[in-house]
Amino acid sequence: MIKVLLAEDQVMVRQGLKAMIETDEEIIVTGEAGNGMEAVALCEKQLFDIAILDIRMPEMDGIETAKVLRTRFPHIKVLMLTTFDDQHYVVDSLKLGVSGYMLKNGDTQSLIRSIKSTMSGGLSLEDQVAAKVMPYLLQNQEEGESVDPTLTPRERAILKCIGEGLNNKEVAERLGLSVGTVKNQTSQILDKLELRDRTQLAIYAIRHRLV
Repeated sequence: MIKVLLAEDQVMVRQGLKAMIETDEEIIVTGEAGNGMEAVALCEKQLFDIAILDIRMPEMDGIETAKVLRTRFPHIKVLMLTTFDDQHYVVDSLKLGVSGYMLKNGDTQSLIRSIKSTMSGGLSLEDQVAAKVMPYLLQNQEEGESVDPTLTPRERAILKCIGEGLNNKEVAERLGLSVGTVKNQTSQILDKLELRDRTQLAIYAIRHRLV
């Protein structure tokens, strides 16, 4: 069972999201918060698998909350939720290591798919969000920047898949590898590139035009 913390300051919106999420029998909302401070407090008392954070909340917004959660509770996956598809919000969130970015007007299946993809190690971006952020990341590619030469062909292939948002199982199926091999190789890539998580690997892949 996937345990979800849902942080959204508008009660009706939060209740609606909870109802959508719990249409899937494998997911349950076990904590609700109206702002970032409440979300952090809940994480100190309960165990969650994933936190879904509205990006605009009183007292502590979603980005600040994500920063705290990624530092103090790194085992909790973070999925950002907003009506604002501004590219700067997306980039700021991704730099923190969040695992996905959803728009509130998405449908039930998209939300559930994002939660499950996030839990499987994938990077989840809705098409509207991806369309905004990909050009931004490419435009900010430093001139003359090249892929680390110590990466092997297999590591480059895995990095490319991660940049496309695939989870470990999907990467394994595409490349004909075991899931265990993908996990081990991903850890090696993180060490070589001195990056923190899969989200940063995805950004690296995009900026270096591997996808």
